[in-house]
Amino acid sequence: MTILPRRAMTTEYDAYQELCSYSLAHPAPTFLHQHVVDAFAAQHASETTKPIQVTFALVGLYLHIERNFTGRQVQRAHMALASRTSSWPTLALPARRGSITVMDVLATPAGPDRDRAIDAWCAVVWDAYRDNEPAVTAFLRRHGIL
Repeated sequence: MTILPRRAMTTEYDAYQELCSYSLAHPAPTFLHQHVVDAFAAQHASETTKPIQVTFALVGLYLHIERNFTGRQVQRAHMALASRTSSWPTLALPARRGSITVMDVLATPAGPDRDRAIDAWCAVVWDAYRDNEPAVTAFLRRHGIL
């Protein structure tokens, strides 16, 4: 078998794909992958991003950072919302989305340090979106999640 050299990360999307591989293979039952998906989606949202994607990302970050939900609990909240919601709020997109990027997280050694880096990434992205907290909590209350 020939082992190819690891290709250099050239884009944040490449780094995201590699971090997804890491988080999907993670042995913890907490489903760390959900936090990776939410942080990346929020950090890369644009005016053309569908409101459901922004809402799910911010709901996930809020529940994780402010309510200490695991990724599995966030995933269940997303499923509940998807099953009973047909309209999604339009949330404000801040100009700055946090000082930590997926590239920074991936540069952290795999294991507990990287897991903490994922949490720190989630925290700075959520902090960038914090002005949306009243809309996010109202949405969650309206749909029985809080």
